[in-house]
Amino acid sequence: MRKNWFVHRQQATLCGLAILVCGGWVSTPGGSSLVAQQKLDLSPRVTVAIRDARLVTVGGDVIERGTLVIRDGKITAVGTTATIPAGAQVIDGRGLTVYPGMIDAATSLGLVEIPAVAATVDQGEVGDYNPNARALVAVNPHSAHVRVTRYNGITTVATMPDGGVICGQATLINLYGTSPQEMAVVPSLGLVVNFPRLNLGGGGPFAAFRQPPPANIAEAIAARDRRVEELRQVWREAADYLRAKEAAAADPKVPRPATNVVYESLIPTLRRETPVFFRADRAQDIRAVLAFAEDIGVRPIIVGGNDAWMCTAELKAKQVPVILTGVLDLPAREDDPYDILYENAAKLHRAGVKFCISTGDNGAHVRDLPYHAGMAAAFGLDPKAALRAVTLSAAEILGVGDRLGSLEVGKIANVVVADGDLLEPRTRVKYAFIDGRPAQLTSRHTELYEQFKERR
Repeated sequence: MRKNWFVHRQQATLCGLAILVCGGWVSTPGGSSLVAQQKLDLSPRVTVAIRDARLVTVGGDVIERGTLVIRDGKITAVGTTATIPAGAQVIDGRGLTVYPGMIDAATSLGLVEIPAVAATVDQGEVGDYNPNARALVAVNPHSAHVRVTRYNGITTVATMPDGGVICGQATLINLYGTSPQEMAVVPSLGLVVNFPRLNLGGGGPFAAFRQPPPANIAEAIAARDRRVEELRQVWREAADYLRAKEAAAADPKVPRPATNVVYESLIPTLRRETPVFFRADRAQDIRAVLAFAEDIGVRPIIVGGNDAWMCTAELKAKQVPVILTGVLDLPAREDDPYDILYENAAKLHRAGVKFCISTGDNGAHVRDLPYHAGMAAAFGLDPKAALRAVTLSAAEILGVGDRLGSLEVGKIANVVVADGDLLEPRTRVKYAFIDGRPAQLTSRHTELYEQFKERR
């Protein structure tokens, strides 16, 4: 993740190709560059009061007509008797609804611009074990996906690397800022692992295009088990390294081990300071992750979880949360009902499993997060739980529930104001504040609309 995004943009421009990005075109010869077309986010924090609006706090009761005050980047008042500070900008909230900004807990936004153009993809490192790779350093703050996503009420995303077995460190970013450091909420959120899984083929509408199952199942199982054992050995070596460091710190006579960046990056997980995001979908893989995490002593979070509804007893007993990324996916097995993944969230909710909903997308369709939650609500999930699944529940699973996810005094002012239900496709976001700063609600979509709306 050491590529230079601006060099890549220039290279893409010089190639003489017009490339479609999120409904718009990056630069062609003689045109302005994508970065130049986008206005930089430099708005200062403001003191603003949204008055006489419907306040959906998520963490508490809905306030049908109240006032929310933002000051110094924080929410400072919420309620029917909130005092408006002198000099505050006042927004008339009649007919509008105020929500906490939505959070997508498992994306690659900022790491991938155009998947088909390698120069704009910086999602992973070479090799299988890269716990020291940090997604934050590769985030492109000028990605076209940032404004498109923000326009739909998503203010924060977890961006995760991919590739290999241990992919690297995820980061939590606000969709506001001119540099990765300005965007960062939690620079190193946790470790991302593609847990080794067994390819058994399977049905479904695209079965013919999938990798065929191995001819010898026993060999495939043995190969998977070897990969899992290799992964376990990496953590064992990191644990030995940690014990050697602690012994050296306690006794000056004990030699200090040579610094190892791989093992150093695993220490926070061994101390349970940060979680490990295990990508797993099938029931047997989810159960394998639970056993593996217990064995090595780390805090697991399941990412994917298409078969999580089959593992509710184990997930609840071990208090392992799930980030669902497949709500709108097609069934993986040809004999599954069409709505098997639509109902996944509702089944987890009824079983008492902690979960949130994510698009799992690498950028262009992170904007569809409210529709993933809306589909889950249409197929049995309580609407309040559906909204919580893309706000407060996501924040809690990511360890920032005390800072984000609800309209509460003292929390970061990531706030959106909409003209209807946030999970409805017809709803439009009228105002958005990120870290107390008014965010632009424009994108390549809106710019192209304004450019061509009069065309006949």
